[in-house]
Amino acid sequence: MTDTPDPSDAVPFRRVIKSYVLRAGRTGPGQQRAYEQFGPRFLLPYRPEPLDTTAAFGRSAPLIMEIGFGMGGATAHIAQVRPDDNFLCCEVHEPGVGALLKLCGEQGIENIRIFRHDAVEVLDHMLPEQSLDGVHIFFPDPWHKTRHHKRRLIQGPFVQRLARHLKPDGYLHLATDWEPYAQQMLEVLSAEPLLVNTVTSNSSGFAPKPAYRPLTKFENRGLKLGHGVWDLVFKRR
Repeated sequence: MTDTPDPSDAVPFRRVIKSYVLRAGRTGPGQQRAYEQFGPRFLLPYRPEPLDTTAAFGRSAPLIMEIGFGMGGATAHIAQVRPDDNFLCCEVHEPGVGALLKLCGEQGIENIRIFRHDAVEVLDHMLPEQSLDGVHIFFPDPWHKTRHHKRRLIQGPFVQRLARHLKPDGYLHLATDWEPYAQQMLEVLSAEPLLVNTVTSNSSGFAPKPAYRPLTKFENRGLKLGHGVWDLVFKRR
């Protein structure tokens, strides 16, 4: 069976950068209840104006942005093992947002706030440059086919945007289980003048998995099958 032709393949790439591809998914009754019960507490409305993070979290603390958190299990874990940090999380997938809301409400996780909105617009219109202490992007869609590589999130212009929003010594942590994408990520991050690799002790350029990032069930399954996982941690100069 052949793929359905993609009209965007016939023209030069000129789309506005987005941090997501919206996929179908059903919001279950538990997730829907979480929207109703916990949404007012943890969801932030997108507005094209600067975000008062102290008011949003009820405190001043280092600010970490996570882009595309899936079903939120890793996000909830990281927020719990790093209670002194604030986590600003962006995801457009409604079931995933509902799942993280449920975790936050039921487990009493107070240092997460969620935008169900495109992270690029949040960066551009709500967060000033040099406002983030860190950015997490774990297992973004690898878009395996060569003709779809232009859809990958980790591209030069987007990384430059992220780097400008990091404070000096702020970090960017990426992870992927697709080696060709890992190599592209390494090339793109290494080419950004504002960033420097934190890894200097090996020739690969990839970092050991930081202790705060948990193994997902898919990652565990892949590791048992002999698949690799690659972490990259760069800092702003």
